[in-house]
Amino acid sequence: MKKCPFDASHFSRLAALEAGHFWFEARNQLIAWAMRRYFPNTGRFLEVGCGTGFVLRRLQREFPTCEFWGSEIQAEGLRFAAERVARSRLIQMDAHRMPFREGFDAIGAFDVLEHIEDDGWVLKEISRAIRPAGGLLLTVPQHPYLFSRADETAGHVRRYRASELCSRVEEAGFRVRRMTSFVSLPFPLMLMRRMRGRTDPTYDLYDEMRLGWLANSVLRAAFRPEMALIRAGLSFPFGGSLLLVADKRGSV
Repeated sequence: MKKCPFDASHFSRLAALEAGHFWFEARNQLIAWAMRRYFPNTGRFLEVGCGTGFVLRRLQREFPTCEFWGSEIQAEGLRFAAERVARSRLIQMDAHRMPFREGFDAIGAFDVLEHIEDDGWVLKEISRAIRPAGGLLLTVPQHPYLFSRADETAGHVRRYRASELCSRVEEAGFRVRRMTSFVSLPFPLMLMRRMRGRTDPTYDLYDEMRLGWLANSVLRAAFRPEMALIRAGLSFPFGGSLLLVADKRGSV
């Protein structure tokens, strides 16, 4: 397997932070909505890079008749996922060499591609693993100018421009149906924090992620109107992250 830049020690820290944190909850809410809106009849779904199983647990609850699979390159992540998603099939897998061909109705990769040097190759592997006319769901961090010590700590090799992500996905054989930024309303706060993180030698990503009750509640409330506008069809042009929904066009 190829070396993954994500430090396995981060899984325990993530598992302790995800539940109750506004950003992870907002992303889960958006992913579940997108799957229900665009791929409601999915019978078999694979999450590539399932990490601690936080997303899979939400999707299992939302889609009880769907067969879920989760893959992770690092065994440490699968240990946490197994505690959360007993109903999903979990496998250790390198996404550069996926052992599936047209095996899934839809595949998701949520904050995974930014860890991978050859993201175009992995997108083609994902395309081969999706059945004809099947679906793709992605989330990635947005705006290269936000790249900071936080990204380095998380093992990111890039942040994406919307046009760049769209091109990569289309080159892999998909047709983009929807793309929007999210976590857009709190974006100025994130921008200030990341600018500070570039110059502050004591900056710690996990300190940034630990929120007090009040801050977490305010940010959670700020996402509600944003989610309502996305559901209504508005696509935000800026934000901390991007959501992309696509259909497989044909064989690659």
